[in-house]
Amino acid sequence: MRKHYTASFKAQVVQELLKEDKTIAQLAAEYEVHPTQLNQWKTIAVKGLASLFEEKDSTADLKASYEEQLNTLYGEIGRLSTQLAWIKKNLACNLSRDERRPMVEHGSTEVAITAQVEILSLNRSGLYYHAQPPSAAEIRLKHRIDELYTQYGSRRITAHLEQEAMVINRKAVQRHMREMGSEGISPGPNLSKRAHQDSVYPYLRRPITSQYPNHIWDIDITYIRLSGGWMYLVAVLDWFSRYVVSWEVEQSLELSFVLTAVARALRQATPNIWNSDQGSHFTSPQYRDLLLAAKVQSSRDGKGRALDNIFTERLWRSVKYEEGYLHEYQTPQEARQSLREYFLFYNQKRVHQALNYQTPAMVYFRPLDNLPLSNE
Repeated sequence: MRKHYTASFKAQVVQELLKEDKTIAQLAAEYEVHPTQLNQWKTIAVKGLASLFEEKDSTADLKASYEEQLNTLYGEIGRLSTQLAWIKKNLACNLSRDERRPMVEHGSTEVAITAQVEILSLNRSGLYYHAQPPSAAEIRLKHRIDELYTQYGSRRITAHLEQEAMVINRKAVQRHMREMGSEGISPGPNLSKRAHQDSVYPYLRRPITSQYPNHIWDIDITYIRLSGGWMYLVAVLDWFSRYVVSWEVEQSLELSFVLTAVARALRQATPNIWNSDQGSHFTSPQYRDLLLAAKVQSSRDGKGRALDNIFTERLWRSVKYEEGYLHEYQTPQEARQSLREYFLFYNQKRVHQALNYQTPAMVYFRPLDNLPLSNE
């Protein structure tokens, strides 16, 4: 039977999501709702918040609007029969599997399940899958990989884990690293896959050095471990001062949290050059449009050149060894709050040898006339 969720049930689940007391995987298992469905509910709720503060139309306006919509709907009925054949033909080509699965109506008396899955190009056995939280063994393994990836690539990580009596092969290590958004700091082919249709941007950083604050910014994503799962952290770093201009964390690698960090950074300042790797987040049209609107030059790390963003990799090492590995975050909310406190410390109080033992904030906000030529 198709599950029907009430509005109050959806609201309760979304409230739990926004609290971030539990991961999406944990809530999916607890409420027996697929994580994709939970993300859709969350997106709908966030987009609808603004409507709560809009002024309501008068009764007459609402009635007129209703009648107009009703007439429009009756007009649409005449076209639906011809459009239905086209939809059946093109549906599977235009929507992903996760987008098509919620369309199945388990309790339908008009169209059998076998016919529905055929129209939607789905496997019937996959309809009965129940999301499960990650196992303790998977979490422990990913946490250990997270500790090692800043020192080794996948080959050495595999060898190191085998020495620790963990039964695992290199392909499994590589798969976990891809899921975590982690790459070893060593040259190698195909370190980041870019969108094939995207235009290629040069690595503008190579012939020049950062000369002043907001000259060159870099953006990257890393993995943050929780006791019962993990989150993803994105940060925008000013290369000259090592100042973290903006950051954001999320439980999934969706594009939205990257765009949030980018928009927040651009509200503070505008760099001359914005560098990133060639990952799909940073080759997306939405990301590119934000930089174009701000008139920022885009720069991309060279293919197979893991050291092109070495300053950001040093930031990740500091975040993990000075904050992440010292705390066992129980909930996403706890991780977010602890990271907020750490970045405040990092920017305002943590001195850097490369900055002549000054803090990033001291260098970033200092007048240009008092700055050295370069910190690299």
